Amino acid sequence: MQIYEELVARGLIAQVTNEEEIRAMINAGKAKFYIGFDCTADSLTAGHFMALTLMKRLQMAGNQPIALIGGGTTMIGDPSGRTDMRKMLTREDIDHNAECFRRQMERFIEFGEGKAQMVNNADWLLNLNYIDFLREVGPHFSVNNMLRAECYKQRMEKGLSFFEFNYMIMQSYDFYYLFRNYGCNMQFGGDDQWSNMLGGTELIRRKLGKDAHAMTITLLTDSQGKKMGKTAGNAVWLDPNKTSPFDFYQYWRNVGDADVMKCIRMLTFLPLDKIDEMATWKDARINEAKEILAWELTAMVHGEEEANKAQAAARALFAGGSDDSSMPTTKLTADQLTDGSIDVLSLLTACGLISTRSEGRRLIQQGGLVINEEKITSIERSYTEADLRAGLKIRKGKKVFHKACIE
Repeated sequence: MQIYEELVARGLIAQVTNEEEIRAMINAGKAKFYIGFDCTADSLTAGHFMALTLMKRLQMAGNQPIALIGGGTTMIGDPSGRTDMRKMLTREDIDHNAECFRRQMERFIEFGEGKAQMVNNADWLLNLNYIDFLREVGPHFSVNNMLRAECYKQRMEKGLSFFEFNYMIMQSYDFYYLFRNYGCNMQFGGDDQWSNMLGGTELIRRKLGKDAHAMTITLLTDSQGKKMGKTAGNAVWLDPNKTSPFDFYQYWRNVGDADVMKCIRMLTFLPLDKIDEMATWKDARINEAKEILAWELTAMVHGEEEANKAQAAARALFAGGSDDSSMPTTKLTADQLTDGSIDVLSLLTACGLISTRSEGRRLIQQGGLVINEEKITSIERSYTEADLRAGLKIRKGKKVFHKACIE
């Protein structure tokens, strides 16, 4: 099976332009493609896995990836899938985030001469003269068509700023610039980006003629992309300082039964014939599939040693064992105590296990909190400095484990 057919078999392709040409180019290893990453945080998330593993697959087949860091577009913020405007970041924040992205991407993609490239659209977008830019690009975009785009339609009721309205034009210009200056002939992105991406393909055609071969592919549905990489309203980060290898493993170990094979097919590099066999597994073997998914992805991000440790710790905990060496741990300080103790809600907040005290009250009322094998039934429960020195093992619900101690 050739690489394009494998992408289809893995369920990765949502929409394409010029499918026959795209298939031939990718299968021949002739695609030079880009995927964009806006630097809205200082770490990539599990939601970026689709793009990272795609770049790796295509590079292994001889194609050349361009990782486009959105140092310029992040100054505006993509309105796609948003009900409100994104927080504006400073140039310093964006530059820092871009460097963090680079270090994480290097675990997936091989950069260097003739290999993958990393570029930053700040290099061309921030130096544009506004009037010159409008004259060069503006005539090729219909406001009527832009307002019909899905990425804007859902924002019209609550209000869409002119600031954000520029994002589609900026993203389109990126593809035009990369096509003209880097020989980039293909772009990939989530299918919530379809309108923005078509804008780039159309701009190239209008500016350079109908024979300019610029192609667009979109991957995975927007709803699936949002579902991946988030748990309990929080992002699952690739940075081990933000999401520990144990928590990362646990996130994938706890995916729903209906999603586990889809995730294995899309995100791992296991052979398709093995995945097809796993798809027939039932009952207890579903949990085996979840362990395989969790180990494969944790090993990819954090290395095999951390994946082995996380798997061993998870198995021990679920079997009622005492191995908590890989469990995420919060070290409190004495100034977080009041009169030598800390109440249970403050403890949960300090450990990042709840975002509000009312969430903690509900958790306790529903019987979902266990600390040192004691089911907590009162929000008045508190713990002394001596308790913390001995260590507190916290279980939230059935699947979230955490330790608390004191420095």
